Parts: sequence; C-alpha cells; structure tokens
Amino acid sequence: MKHILIVDDEEKIRFVVREYAEFEGYKVSEAQDGMEAVELCREVNFDLIIMDIMMPRLDGYMAVREIRKNSNVPVIMLSARGEEYDKLFGFELGIDDYVVKPFSCKELMARVGAIMGRVAPEQVRESLQFGGLTVDTLGRRVLVDGKEMQLTPKEYELLFYMVTNRGIALSRERMLRDIWGYSYTGDDRTLDTHIKMLRSNLGPYRGYIVTLRGMGYKFEPGERVG
Repeated sequence: MKHILIVDDEEKIRFVVREYAEFEGYKVSEAQDGMEAVELCREVNFDLIIMDIMMPRLDGYMAVREIRKNSNVPVIMLSARGEEYDKLFGFELGIDDYVVKPFSCKELMARVGAIMGRVAPEQVRESLQFGGLTVDTLGRRVLVDGKEMQLTPKEYELLFYMVTNRGIALSRERMLRDIWGYSYTGDDRTLDTHIKMLRSNLGPYRGYIVTLRGMGYKFEPGERVG
C-alpha cells in the first residue's frame, strides 16, 4: 500500500484530504508543520508528500529543502499563492507539482495518482548515449560528460519521455496529458518551467531540447550543443 504524508497546519484540510486519499486506497500519515514533517521523513520512507507552504515553525519550502538532503520522494505543494515566483521557487527545490488553494480534492487525487503511476512498466531498460549525455533508464540516472546530474523525479520522467520520442514534435497538450497523466487544467507554464530546469541540468547539451514556437518541444540529439 502506498504511503502518503499530508502536511498542513489546518486540521480541516488534513482531514478532508485524508478522507479522499484513504478512499483511493492510500495509507496516510499527517504532520501539522514542516518541522514535524522533516522528523517523520527521517523515520518513514513515504511514497509521496502533500505539503502546504505557509506553516509555523518551519514552512513548506524549508521543509522540502531539508527532506531533499536525504530523500527524492515526490512532493505536491499546496499554497494560497499562485504567483509564478512561488511556483518557480518550489520547482527549483525539486517539487513535482504545485496546487493553488482552494483546490478540488478530486483533482488533487488525480495528480497524486499520476505521480504514483509515472514509472511505466514498458520502460526500456537500457543506457542511451547522445554524445556526452547518458540516460540510464534502469538506474534512473543522467550523466553529463560522465558527471551524474541530480534531477527531480519529474525532470527525469520528462527527459525520458522526450528521449523515447526523439525527433518527434511534441505539443504542450500531449506532454501534459502523457506525463502528468490527467486532463491538466492549470497553467501550462508548469511544463515550460520544468523544461527550463531540465535544460539547466543538461549543461552543454541543453540545446538537444528544441522549442517549437507556438506548439511545444522536440528532442533532437546532436543537433545543437552549447
């Protein structure tokens, strides 16, 4: 049974989200602030964390920063603020999704399910080489000129998706549907933000990800380096 940690200082929100999560078949634990969440993560290997930002003692951002020192567990961030800066900061810390309050618990559970099921069983288990860029699908590792990059789970999933569809023009709508796994109703700049972060991690091979103006992206290995 997949184990979820819900972190929010509002008991009512924890209660509602817990009810929906348990109905979907997840085991649920709760924390009322970031400090408690960090302590729990040192004791338990959770499969996913739903984390509020504005909390006493230790806010969600700082809690994720601490958790990321020892764990790559997927994180969905909850916030009453929907400004681009807040989302960018969260993604830079390594979160996987960002949900603005008030939110639909049904949509939240759809996002949880999409993240839980993102590792497709038909993944090709091999190491793919594109010049100095290595994508190890078995070990879920990405190396740039022999140096391992620390990608978030969503960044790795995005890169693997593009690599397996290399040379194909991919629309934003298709990428959101196939990678996020649900009918995305949020800001599609979420995808652009992940692409920006992924390119940064690819260093000299960032140009392999080509922007198709007005449409989406395409992975073209060896065409543009630097």
